[in-house]
Amino acid sequence: MTSKATTPEQYIQELPEDRVEAITKLRKVINENLPKGFKEQMTYGMIGYVVPHSIYPAGYHCTPELPLPFMSFASQKNSVNFYHMGIYAKPELLNWFTTEFPKHCKAKLDMGKSCVRFKKMDQIPYDLIGELVQKMSVEDWINCYEANLKR
Repeated sequence: MTSKATTPEQYIQELPEDRVEAITKLRKVINENLPKGFKEQMTYGMIGYVVPHSIYPAGYHCTPELPLPFMSFASQKNSVNFYHMGIYAKPELLNWFTTEFPKHCKAKLDMGKSCVRFKKMDQIPYDLIGELVQKMSVEDWINCYEANLKR
């Protein structure tokens, strides 16, 4: 389910009623905890957070005209999905997240490489996501990205 929305506000307006509150709250938590330098924008049909070309001119290696992606979230058919490239690229961050998750949520962690899926809106651990968002600065993400890209 890829949205054609061009702004986060438009994306939220297009959501089913039962998702609006959760997505709005998730966006608020991310924006309140987002380190300086990341930019919110629509990316890949989702609300995303990127390193803009003004900070990282090389852009995303797969598609250099796009800014370097870092994090995003979307309302999918059966879940709200939250994507964080840092937990995919940094094993110590993944370990921290998987250790902390049960302290914040009774549901079993449903996770792919960089994707955390929430099937029940009342089980989204907003505080934990806020902590996670704070854990990587733009500089940390660029360094991690370049180190993994050159392997």
